[in-house]
Amino acid sequence: MSEVLNVPTMAEMMLQGKQPEVLFWVGCAGSFDDRARKITKAFVRILNRANVEFAVLGTEESCTGDPAKRAGNEFLFQMQAMMNIEVLNAYEAKKIVTACPHCFNTLKNEYPELGGAYEVIHHTEFLKQLLDSGRLTIEGGQFKGKKITFHDPCYLGRANSIYEAPRELIKKLDIELVEMKRSRANGLCCGAGGAQMFKEPENGVKDINIERAEEALNTNSDIIAAGCPFCNTMLHDGLKAKGKESNVTVMDIAELIANAQDL
Repeated sequence: MSEVLNVPTMAEMMLQGKQPEVLFWVGCAGSFDDRARKITKAFVRILNRANVEFAVLGTEESCTGDPAKRAGNEFLFQMQAMMNIEVLNAYEAKKIVTACPHCFNTLKNEYPELGGAYEVIHHTEFLKQLLDSGRLTIEGGQFKGKKITFHDPCYLGRANSIYEAPRELIKKLDIELVEMKRSRANGLCCGAGGAQMFKEPENGVKDINIERAEEALNTNSDIIAAGCPFCNTMLHDGLKAKGKESNVTVMDIAELIANAQDL
């Protein structure tokens, strides 16, 4: 059975004279990476279930410029940012939700000085708001009794001090949350930040993602929960390097919630 998802664009909304509750910023990974697209679909299914009126930019969405900025190309970043700000301001966007902490950090903290001031929310925070307001219910389902560890994405945790929302959502699944030795403000990067995702690592003793995967494996968890498509890829590759990808699964929090609810 082919899946039918209701994903309106801002252009379609505008034609109807409507302004959505939130603009869902999908991001490059969520749009083009096969693995990350599953996260996008899971989040959309939850939004549809919670009756959230949302819209995406579709083909009008471009890269936020995060990789260019982290790689040192400020000129390219500003070009990409200005283009996006022009589009967002034309649609009078007020509230943006995204499942990518890199997009989240850039839109929230770096766009305002270029003329793009919006309320920007990470999807874990938004899901927590839906839960608190009663628009979303979370049950353990297939995950009940499982051991789960949560990896703090750098741009969610240390850069923006968001630690509790993802954990509170995970705990609602009736699971055992096990913390890694390095977590929260002391968390270890997956190795993708700072545009490292797009280059080969320098010579060294061990790749960071393998080090982090080992820390996750040491918790004896069934699932590694993540809140970032980059972290998801890096941790999965770390598990593959250890030959453990069939024993332990890496899942985004949106996927955990959607799967538990059979959405």
